[in-house]
Amino acid sequence: MTTDIKVKGPASYFPSIEKTYGKPVAHWLALLDTVQDRKHMEQVAFLKAEHKLGHGHANALVAYHKAGKPA
Repeated sequence: MTTDIKVKGPASYFPSIEKTYGKPVAHWLALLDTVQDRKHMEQVAFLKAEHKLGHGHANALVAYHKAGKPA
């Protein structure tokens, strides 16, 4: 018997992020390591301005990164 586990929260955006921007989630999390001293919305703004991510995708990556969960 198989059970489908539904991914919830910020990680639910990861397949779309990888498909849309052509880079693995680990790439974006490594970029966030370089600005980890900034506030949440400052990190979101960084991803949007410097890397052209959409708001929802940027916000999901930052939330996941700040929660300290491994990719």
